[in-house]
Amino acid sequence: MEANRRLIRPSLNELKEKIEAKRNQHMHREPPPPQKKAGPAEQTNAENFYYAKQVQMKTPMVVVLRDGEAIHGSMDWYDKWCIRMLGEDGRKMVIYKASIKYMYKAD
Repeated sequence: MEANRRLIRPSLNELKEKIEAKRNQHMHREPPPPQKKAGPAEQTNAENFYYAKQVQMKTPMVVVLRDGEAIHGSMDWYDKWCIRMLGEDGRKMVIYKASIKYMYKAD
């Protein structure tokens, strides 16, 4: 037994109406809220620039530690966690950056 099958296609007008409806829907949509500005960069490299300049110029420095001890000398080397000072008496001292309270250029 053979069934009569008919292909059902939407009319061209129906397709045009659907496309137009989608366009109108997109056009009347509210714009997304403006994005917040990103905060400052995590790393500015200012610290590295400062250290590199002091090492290059062999600037006399005073490093004051958290316990109040002051170390006089010039910076010889640095990395992410430490600096190495060349003391006035010729000793080399490695100092953890976390133990430094502040530092300044000696006059």
